[in-house]
Amino acid sequence: MPPKLPPALPFLILLSFLFFYLYSTSLLPHSSPSSTTATTTTTKTKTTSCNFFKGNWILDRTKSAKPLYDESCPFHRNAWNCLRNHRENMGLINSWRWVPKDCELPKIDPERFLELMRNRNIGLVGDSLNENFLVSFLCILRVADGSAKKWKRKGAWRGAYFPKFNVTVSYHRAVLLAKYEWQPKQPTMNDGQKGIYRVDVDIPAEDWATITDYYDVLIFNTGHWWGYDKFPKETPLVFYRAGQPILPPLGLFDGFKVVLESMVSYIEREIPRKTLKFWRLQSPRHFYGGDWNQNGSCLLNEPLKEHELDLWFDPSNNGVNKEARKINHMIEETLQGTDIRLLDLTHLSEFRADAHPAIWLGKKDAVAIWGQDCMHWCLPGVPDTWVDIFSGLMHNSM
Repeated sequence: MPPKLPPALPFLILLSFLFFYLYSTSLLPHSSPSSTTATTTTTKTKTTSCNFFKGNWILDRTKSAKPLYDESCPFHRNAWNCLRNHRENMGLINSWRWVPKDCELPKIDPERFLELMRNRNIGLVGDSLNENFLVSFLCILRVADGSAKKWKRKGAWRGAYFPKFNVTVSYHRAVLLAKYEWQPKQPTMNDGQKGIYRVDVDIPAEDWATITDYYDVLIFNTGHWWGYDKFPKETPLVFYRAGQPILPPLGLFDGFKVVLESMVSYIEREIPRKTLKFWRLQSPRHFYGGDWNQNGSCLLNEPLKEHELDLWFDPSNNGVNKEARKINHMIEETLQGTDIRLLDLTHLSEFRADAHPAIWLGKKDAVAIWGQDCMHWCLPGVPDTWVDIFSGLMHNSM
């Protein structure tokens, strides 16, 4: 007769089968809060790493492509208010939408953006292309706060305060970033010179030197004044360091490099680390047939094609608009190893030869005096896309 099993053994066998079943099912794929979190994290990573700066313009005639503001925005500058100045093809100009290669670029939600920036301040420092950027920015943000007021404090050239969100956005004009001033002709100057513009490479322009702790976000630029059309040999830039002329004298682009290095060093040293700092690369010009003072024109009806860009902008072709890429290269080299982020709006803007004010400048004799404007942008227009990109970067940074 076989021996009797202990009374507890069947229970232990059953318990073993139960543990085996639970362990096996735990290895099967299933939905859980942790897997949802991983998906969300992955999605966010894709958005954050998206390169908004490379892509193509596509024609989009849907209602979503319509600008957020019109000619009635109180922050307009007359020469860029192309709707009021009856510039041709404004509907078509604003029907082109920038589409990055690897992701979607959401259009800015002004209210959501201002909520993100609540109790913070944004400053733009540089030349009139940053002012062009600012005007677009202010007109867009005003959609979310109609009580916005003009603001010109702290040395700002222009700006706005949005009381509903306690946010200030403003522009400080400093075309070379460094301090510079006119000095009339002296006996020691070269023959043919009417005077010089003294540039102190190690001193920031007063317009922004005192704002280092006021803004939470800063966007710098310089470049459009660094040309012989602005400072010909009769009225050249002469560079000084520590109060003394730099010897031997620097040429224009060597001087630009020294100023750039000094101003970046100043920004790194004087502006708090917590401040988000951006450097907007060059906004390309589209003069065809000559420079602004040589009857250059930009009466084009559609964006350039990809294969046309190098012909217009590659420095090796020695064209009218070659400076942008050359200056960008110097800026990118100088910013390496700093905490200043690149806002590379050059490539997407190179396409848009069709989107400048051209001859529609709002004043009867403006073209006869100043020539066509193929440097600044119509508003609404291309800078609205700059704002969309900046908004996307800010949402990913905060």
